[in-house]
Amino acid sequence: METIRLTKPPKKILVIKPSSLGDVVHSLPFLNSLKEGFPKARIHWVIAKGLEGLLDGHPMIDRLWIINKEQWKDISRLTATLREFKGIFSDLRNEGYDMAIDLQGLLRSGLLTMASSSALRIGFKDAREGGRFFYTHRVETGKDMHAVDRYLRIAEAVGCDISNIIFPMPLIKDSDIEDIRWIKDELREYAVIAPGGRWQTKRWDAESFGRLASHLPLKTIVVGSKADEPASERIVGLSKGNAISLAGKTDIRQLIGIMRHAKFVVSNDSGAMHIAAALGVPVIAIFGPTSPQRTGPYGRGHIAIRSDIDCSPCFKKKCVKLDCMKGITVERVLSEVRRIEDL
Repeated sequence: METIRLTKPPKKILVIKPSSLGDVVHSLPFLNSLKEGFPKARIHWVIAKGLEGLLDGHPMIDRLWIINKEQWKDISRLTATLREFKGIFSDLRNEGYDMAIDLQGLLRSGLLTMASSSALRIGFKDAREGGRFFYTHRVETGKDMHAVDRYLRIAEAVGCDISNIIFPMPLIKDSDIEDIRWIKDELREYAVIAPGGRWQTKRWDAESFGRLASHLPLKTIVVGSKADEPASERIVGLSKGNAISLAGKTDIRQLIGIMRHAKFVVSNDSGAMHIAAALGVPVIAIFGPTSPQRTGPYGRGHIAIRSDIDCSPCFKKKCVKLDCMKGITVERVLSEVRRIEDL
């Protein structure tokens, strides 16, 4: 791989990785390698509104730039979006960055990279939506490379050591998890079920999760966003009293606090799954249209379950049949739970 030669170590670096939750978790080993490679550099990070809890107060990050990414998609709020764009472009330009790195690889992130006015603007060679045209240097990665390794490839390209892969998760204060402290005190040991997923096709059905919860050897906590509340309540109703739902009742830091003490996690391909894996908690991950090779739980001690059918992975967000998910039985997942409990 070609190395990007630096004339001198950068003093200020801008990293652009606004979303999603799982992708930002995947980028933490990159952050660790970047900070080890340039320990005196000040690192700024562009993050989407709603995800800032993952990086706020992080000891390796000196400033967060929070953008309203969801608003940018709403054409009815175009005027406000253009106003925000103009403001952040001007502010980024005035920061005097020595290096700007785009880990998102889209048009919006490419524009933000350009707005930094850095002489060194780095991104992926295969960035979509024309994002690659805003870079001075483009890093080539493999198509089926895991996201963690893909991000680390850029750290390696600027001369950082990537041999020691560490997920520097944020520091959780007692005040961050005060509202959920009873979980550890009362349950002592528990499992976590995360039934959410950004795509409808990535979600194993609530009935299967509920039946699974009724057979698990531990009390189970169901986590998720407010959008996951109906599915979570369905799971609780089918769990025969073995599950409680905290869906829609936790922020990112509280979710981390819950995951950190779980004995194991059963999850769809989601941000919650990646948080658990980053914390070293054993994960049984259910995969349908996406690829465990690209976005599976990273590291050892995890199990990815998928149907062996020709159309998977298809990477489709909509599907009428959903055979890839329907082909995964409760019995199969339960057998993997027993296996991971024996490790």
